Amino acid sequence: MNRKLLLISLMLTFVLALAACAGSEGPAGPEGPAGPQGEAGPAGPAGEAAVMSATDLSCTECHNDTTQIAGKEAALSLSLHGTGTSFVRGTSASCAGCHSGGAFSERIAAGLHPGEVEAGDPNPTRQDCRTCHAIHTTYTGEDYALETTDPVDLYAVEGATFDGGDGNLCANCHQPRREFPAAEDGMITGISSHWGPHHGPQSAMLLGVAGAGVEGESSLHYREVENTCVTCHMGENASHTFEADLASCSECHEGVENFDINGVQTEVQGMLDELGALLVAEGVLSENGPEGHPTVTEAPENVAIALYNWIYVAHEDGSLGVHNPTYTKALLQAGLDALNQ
Repeated sequence: MNRKLLLISLMLTFVLALAACAGSEGPAGPEGPAGPQGEAGPAGPAGEAAVMSATDLSCTECHNDTTQIAGKEAALSLSLHGTGTSFVRGTSASCAGCHSGGAFSERIAAGLHPGEVEAGDPNPTRQDCRTCHAIHTTYTGEDYALETTDPVDLYAVEGATFDGGDGNLCANCHQPRREFPAAEDGMITGISSHWGPHHGPQSAMLLGVAGAGVEGESSLHYREVENTCVTCHMGENASHTFEADLASCSECHEGVENFDINGVQTEVQGMLDELGALLVAEGVLSENGPEGHPTVTEAPENVAIALYNWIYVAHEDGSLGVHNPTYTKALLQAGLDALNQ
């Protein structure tokens, strides 16, 4: 027994001695290969389904169950902006900046006036929602914002700036492309079937500029009507037919029943008829009533003044004096006076 205890004691002493002499632990060896994957455990209980409310989608600020988009599109389809074929002229560089809705947006973004557009639009569009509004830039209701409301320098009329609030958007296109030219040896040349300020110079009429032989001034409809064109042609309900809104007139003209306020349109139509008959007699205007066009390529300056002003009022402005009664009548009177020299 004593011999066994002695042997065990010697072995323990030997082990302790070996442990005391051992060095520091060496670095770990490389990881061995992974063992086979175990069986998958049972599936846990299903979580609650995710729920997203329609109000969480910014698109629904515009695309919702109201008629706000469909109604505006229906009205626009009846307007001159939404019908006809004038947009096809947008393939021409000289026309694209106004005649193509897409090219108009590009022009505004580039800060150009219509005469600075260098290329036509190979895929012209009508003046649709995207022409006037910043559609699908934020995907919120902010996309109804107008492309621009900055004041517009009329590029064909030096020193004339249209600053009519939201109506500034309209003035980017509704401005003249030219002024009355200077005479050479008492003659005006370059007259054509499309002669005149060019279609849609309403901003110039409101400002009282761009006519021939007479100085004018801006009208009360420019100075006193907030947002100018938009207020009168869209009204409280923002109609997208762009037809003049008689209810808007009643804000200033109490009890108004039509646009012939104080007989202005009747008076202007009478002056147009008188001047038109004289121009036909001069042989410079075709006998097609208000749709008449020049029949000559040149004319004496006094005759050209009368012809230019008749075109400005009858063809181009189209309001029969509503936009600027004083200036409209002054233009026609200057034409009558010119022919009676």
